[in-house]
Amino acid sequence: MPRKTGWMIMTLSASLALGACGQTEQKTAPHAEQEKQETHAEHEGHASHTGADQLERTTSPTIAPSFLKETDSSIQTIYLSVAKHQDLLEKMPCYCGCGESAGHTSNYDCFIADQTQSGETTWTTHGITCGTCLDIAAQSIVAYQQGTPIKQIRDDIDAAYAKTGATPTKTPAL
Repeated sequence: MPRKTGWMIMTLSASLALGACGQTEQKTAPHAEQEKQETHAEHEGHASHTGADQLERTTSPTIAPSFLKETDSSIQTIYLSVAKHQDLLEKMPCYCGCGESAGHTSNYDCFIADQTQSGETTWTTHGITCGTCLDIAAQSIVAYQQGTPIKQIRDDIDAAYAKTGATPTKTPAL
């Protein structure tokens, strides 16, 4: 199976789980670990294009930015789910290199640059271009919805991506 197809299947599965009304059992594809490593390998040039990330402000975290209109519905689902899980994703590191290249401190920063008390949300296109960012967000949110403790989710993300040799964002320890 081509790497992009495998990644899209995993992302679509995650988005379906995110969009479900009830809690569902998370299943891991047999080749998920290899796909994570391949996604990171595909994305090693990510640091070279983070300067091209675009920002868009909406009046609410429930209003998707216009740049998502041309993306797959699974990406749209992940973005809107990220906005609902700020506290969770600010505790999850990202392993795409954005900590060094874009100054991100967590996986949340890969999708949202700012969110005010009034709900105005400044979205970034960063996550659209990065399978690693999307994968970490989807895995974290699905596990959280299933009742997995935040510390365990963080440990699982760190363990999975430590094998890639990528440097994580400087997300504070839990």
